[in-house]
Amino acid sequence: MMTGAPGQNAASVIVGLGDSGFSCARHFRRRGRGFRVVDSRPRPPRLAELRKLDPAIEVELGGFRPGSLLGAGELVVSPGVDLREPALAEAVAAGVPVTGDIDLFSRAARGPIVAVTGSNGKSTVVAMLAAILDTAGVDYGLGGNLDGERFRPALDLLEQGKKDWYVLEVSSFQLETTRRLNAEVALILNLSADHMDRYDSLKEYASAKRRIFRGCRRIVLNRDDPFSAPPHPAAAPVISYGLDAPAPGQAGLLRVDGENWLARGDEPFMPAGELKPPGQHNVSNALAALALALAMGVEKEAIGAGLKAFPGLPHRCQWLGQIAGVDWYNDSKATNVGACAAAVGNLGASLNAGRKESSAAGGGRVLLIAGGLAKGTDFSPLAPVMEQWGRAAILIGRDARRIASALGAAVPVHFAASLGEAVALARGGALPGDAVALSPACASFDQFDSFQARGDAFIRCVEALR
Repeated sequence: MMTGAPGQNAASVIVGLGDSGFSCARHFRRRGRGFRVVDSRPRPPRLAELRKLDPAIEVELGGFRPGSLLGAGELVVSPGVDLREPALAEAVAAGVPVTGDIDLFSRAARGPIVAVTGSNGKSTVVAMLAAILDTAGVDYGLGGNLDGERFRPALDLLEQGKKDWYVLEVSSFQLETTRRLNAEVALILNLSADHMDRYDSLKEYASAKRRIFRGCRRIVLNRDDPFSAPPHPAAAPVISYGLDAPAPGQAGLLRVDGENWLARGDEPFMPAGELKPPGQHNVSNALAALALALAMGVEKEAIGAGLKAFPGLPHRCQWLGQIAGVDWYNDSKATNVGACAAAVGNLGASLNAGRKESSAAGGGRVLLIAGGLAKGTDFSPLAPVMEQWGRAAILIGRDARRIASALGAAVPVHFAASLGEAVALARGGALPGDAVALSPACASFDQFDSFQARGDAFIRCVEALR
């Protein structure tokens, strides 16, 4: 399908009409730049909005045609489009310049950029940093690859006026088309095999990630992950973080009166046990946010207060509060058994940090609300972690009995006809010092439209207990 004849007078061709592609179209439209749009889909998700923006914009749909790309002055490629697509690869080989939304943003932004990437934890770290900046009263823009309610394509941040800082979460796909980010502060959190359908090797994936360091002025480095380092010895100043004791000026864990504290050198900031999101990985995430804030010049008091206040990302082991001495967590995004088992293990270890053992007779146990649509999942990995840390399992949804069968005698099992009934059962069975977690290990579609809807329903049920 083609709408409008693809003329050769447009300097830029936007490839892909998703969120980032549409943000590029808006950016060009505001600046009076000529462009066309192409998409391989017959009805891309932002087509209606593009029509409202300007019905005269030329759009070519239903495939990528070499003739439409070879004549472009510049290809603005959306992160969801693989540069190995034959028509794109032909245009690139012919010398057509390639860019993307982050590259365009870096050229237009009039404030310093903090850029974060990594295989895991980047949304959490960026959100932790945002909590710190909120506490410090910093005027910043937050966008990029971050999902959820605060998501903004990077280019849309330019509509908010000049900011003191721009904080971006960026993906390897976005970095592929970023020539020189020129970030004030840049960080690769970690790297593990991911997106191997898009990359031929881990080395190629790492190479895309490391483009984040091009032109950066300060580097934050994870001492616990060798892939966090730039590809060449850093000319820019480095602040590092890790789960070990920090050297002067660096971030890490300092032992104070038998307890781990987040610290800079020998200067303690806050007890690690006061972080609300559980697990050692979130201690590392908090240290990353702390190091980024230090690189930005944020005061110590705002860093500690912001991290203490951060409840976790919505639906990802999100702390909802404490009621009658019991902590409640919304982990609705845990739609597989691995994520659920990790949540129970992290919560159990966090509740019992400093104790010699976890006892079912006292607090410090996890009441798990789980169930939904299993999709053939093997639930057996839940049994040992629930035996170690669980007080009870309260099961809902279509495949509740499959989970019960896998748990066996690891913990007492109860069935609930609804999420509200499950919350009531959990409240009745929890002791002070326990935690209740909705961590379903299942998809939501038997009872809810999405994991977000399931998590929102859980939040309402918990709020009704207050």
